[in-house]
Amino acid sequence: MPVLNFPSLDNEIPVAAEDILSFRKNGHLHVKGLLNADELSVYRTAINDAAYRYNTETREMKDRDTYGKAFLQIMNLWEVDEAVKRFTLARRFAKMAASLLGVERVRIYHDQALYKEAGGGHTPWHQDQYYWPLDTTNTITMWMPLIPISEEMGMLTFASGSHTAGEVENLAISDESDKVLQSYINEKNYPVTRPSFMEGGDASWHYGWTLHAAPGNNSDATREVMTIIYFADGATVTAPKNQHQENDRQRWLGGIEPGELAASPLNPVIH
Repeated sequence: MPVLNFPSLDNEIPVAAEDILSFRKNGHLHVKGLLNADELSVYRTAINDAAYRYNTETREMKDRDTYGKAFLQIMNLWEVDEAVKRFTLARRFAKMAASLLGVERVRIYHDQALYKEAGGGHTPWHQDQYYWPLDTTNTITMWMPLIPISEEMGMLTFASGSHTAGEVENLAISDESDKVLQSYINEKNYPVTRPSFMEGGDASWHYGWTLHAAPGNNSDATREVMTIIYFADGATVTAPKNQHQENDRQRWLGGIEPGELAASPLNPVIH
């Protein structure tokens, strides 16, 4: 199917005021039906094609560490595939991201396909923004399943309200982060919640500092999820606090120096 014939995703889908308040209080929100069935069918095919074409993980599950068992991770597909570019740069998603954050415009940080294979392991507790050298808390991830998913397939799970604490520990996603952050969640008595079911084309949104995890995939199907990370326009790059942030500064922020506007060609304004 020619890229020009892919459905446009540039219309706005308003988000209710009570949902915005819920997102800001809890740090996460489940939005139903962000893609309709026809849109989902077309874009799922395109994202699957690109994800498997550019996937570099070839090890058997038994030979991977905890991070490797958690999912196949294929990043910034919008750079290399025109159909995925239409998805990632869609104004529909960006407008919702801006509305939830309460900002006028957002920029792309990067996209990533996160495919948890059948039998794949759990995703440890972590905070996404550990990886991001940005001077704003107005960061948000859209996590969209491309097929219907249930809890047993590795549903995204949140510690509600945890985003308000900011950075908890300078820890990458790992067995250690799982242990330390689970203890922290217990200590703070954050409610741990997740949807029991999500349709393909639904979207889960969460702040960069919201603590989240996912159980393993105990089904016989791959959990197909596409994500897009946004940050508020006007943010500047911070001095990296760890090697992962330095890697991100070079790769996703075009090597922009600390103190400068986070606005490389890889971070276009979408809304």
